[in-house]
Amino acid sequence: MPFTKKAKDYLLKAICGKDFVPQGLVEINRYFRLYGPIHFDFIKEGDAIVGVSKDFKFGSIVTSGKNLKELDKNIKDAILTSFEIPSSYAKEAHIKNFNEQQKEYALA
Repeated sequence: MPFTKKAKDYLLKAICGKDFVPQGLVEINRYFRLYGPIHFDFIKEGDAIVGVSKDFKFGSIVTSGKNLKELDKNIKDAILTSFEIPSSYAKEAHIKNFNEQQKEYALA
């Protein structure tokens, strides 16, 4: 993620204060309570691994990484992006990979 985007996200968080919660955090919480986790298929393409959501109710989430660790980070960022949550709120979102075998992402 570009440094300028991260800096902008953290600046926005600092200006709005600790008690500010983006609407996306409310929506992501509601989504996972109603629909459960988002499952992903992993496809090896050349030097990259591509993750494609199987059951995301609002379309598809597609991202890639050079290895599983990078793909995991990119999937979490793509989920945040799909709910329009700034990256500076990643800790508050608590997105985790709960089942390594089934590639299952949900809120902690």
